[in-house]
Amino acid sequence: QVQLVESGGGLVQPGGSLRLSCAASGSVFSHIVMGWYRQGPGKQRELVATISRGGITNYSDSVKGRFTISRDNAKNTVHLQMDSLKPEDTAVYYCNYGRIWGQGTQVTVSS
Repeated sequence: QVQLVESGGGLVQPGGSLRLSCAASGSVFSHIVMGWYRQGPGKQRELVATISRGGITNYSDSVKGRFTISRDNAKNTVHLQMDSLKPEDTAVYYCNYGRIWGQGTQVTVSS
């Protein structure tokens, strides 16, 4: 069973940066695509970014050019560097591995 633990959320001012991390433990297979999703207040969960074992990335249009996803297969970790944050980025961010989800970490962008 794979477990995901996220960290790095918090409160940041518009234009600021945050870095989220997700550590996977258990029977982790590096060929599984990993990613980040988010759910804002009153909204459905949506894709933020995904990354394959080989480093192929996919971003939602709303974060393209501002967020960067990266992955360390040796350490079973995935990161999300978030720059130029906007208030509309406020959400709970979830790490994803196949059908497994992390517990979520709150990101709040506000002045």
